[in-house]
Amino acid sequence: MENLVEIKDVTFSYDVLPVLTGINMTVPRGKVVSIMGLSGCGKTTLLRLIGGALKPRKGEVRVAGRVMHELEQDELYHLRRKMGMLFQFGALFTDLSAFDNVAFQMREHTDLPESMIQDLVLMKLHAVGLRGAHQLMPSELSGGMARRVALARAIALDPMLIMYDEPFAGLDPISLSVIGDLIRHLNDALGATSIVVTHDVQESLKIVDYVYFMSEGVVVTHGTPDDIRRSEAPFVHQFVWGEMDGPVPFHYPGSSYAGDLSLETARA
Repeated sequence: MENLVEIKDVTFSYDVLPVLTGINMTVPRGKVVSIMGLSGCGKTTLLRLIGGALKPRKGEVRVAGRVMHELEQDELYHLRRKMGMLFQFGALFTDLSAFDNVAFQMREHTDLPESMIQDLVLMKLHAVGLRGAHQLMPSELSGGMARRVALARAIALDPMLIMYDEPFAGLDPISLSVIGDLIRHLNDALGATSIVVTHDVQESLKIVDYVYFMSEGVVVTHGTPDDIRRSEAPFVHQFVWGEMDGPVPFHYPGSSYAGDLSLETARA
């Protein structure tokens, strides 16, 4: 199967702070792939590298066969128009209605007449169940509704690649399930490819085809959802099943508890 995204031996750091070390990933066309791991392990940085907002220190990121950091500005912008991005918490334009948020990319990047844009926007909003809310402002939307409008905006130009940065954050169980189903169904309906960065293990494992687990800037394991559920790797097992103690300790490192208590008693 052809890969839409290929990440080969990528290393990246912010100044002297290492973030990614020797990352290798492939994302086949038409699939939904998840990148999981604790906060700060480099997941969102990977999305920025895929989108060409950052350049790797070593290695390369290919999208549709093109090396992102080698593209000229016009080539990069042209390729980005084939990508959709759902930002964490939606990031809607607060002074634009739901309709105008979705219409923004069409007006900015196409020469379509307004009558056609209107029909296309209503189709996108209908796909996420919010055609009837097209006149509402972001402040009038619930968290789940705002996330769905942001999803409609992400697919406005029928992208070949859709990237999701923590799409489930802050959602109630119903909204979370709705967003999960939409990610899977819209990917398949559009013939797109999706990359989902998330902490939500159980919801993600229901909808994705493949998972990469990251820790401290490296891929610690990868596999199908069933592979991940059965994994005996200590970090992955703790993360998937939400265990309180393990490789990620419950107690912050410190001196001896008994010693601290004895010291405080002596001072008293």
